[in-house]
Amino acid sequence: MNVKDQLVEAALQVYAEGGYHGATTRRIAAAAGVNEITLFRHFGSKDVLLREALARCQAEGIVPLPETPHDPLQELTDWSRSHLLHLRQRAALIRTCLSEFAERPDLVTPEMSCPAQAARALAAYLERLQEHGLAAEPVEPRTAAAMLLGTLFADAIGRDIVPDMYAVPREEALSRYVALFLRGIGVETSTPRSSP
Repeated sequence: MNVKDQLVEAALQVYAEGGYHGATTRRIAAAAGVNEITLFRHFGSKDVLLREALARCQAEGIVPLPETPHDPLQELTDWSRSHLLHLRQRAALIRTCLSEFAERPDLVTPEMSCPAQAARALAAYLERLQEHGLAAEPVEPRTAAAMLLGTLFADAIGRDIVPDMYAVPREEALSRYVALFLRGIGVETSTPRSSP
């Protein structure tokens, strides 16, 4: 990993732990194993570094969905698993971004965020399901995408905070979310309906 990448990863870690005010250039440089002068030489300022770090983070974790859907249950389960894993890995960072968004909205570009990109990808996939006659119910793809993504987001961010609400084990919960979602938009699934 080069020095610039080390600084980006260190900035994400320190920002997730301490927020904007706690993410001093000294702490970031120390976490990256470099001196502050190196940080300023590569990025010029803490704000520039944090914006780049968060932009890079937003771009990771987006897995494409197939252009031609064949097995919606498997395809959407695999995609949702990947998205959920990314959210879980970045949960501390996401919580920090959410808590500081009102004060520092300029650090994150909402329309380029991982959730926004995931929503566009999922909505496009849902449109393809309809075009191929795999979704029986007329569905507004953006609304349906928001429903599934909201569920995955809530599980990733809330499972450790309110464990009683998430009593079903993670993988089983994921399978249930996707199967219920697909049934809701009229997609036949090969798995039997599970009882609560």
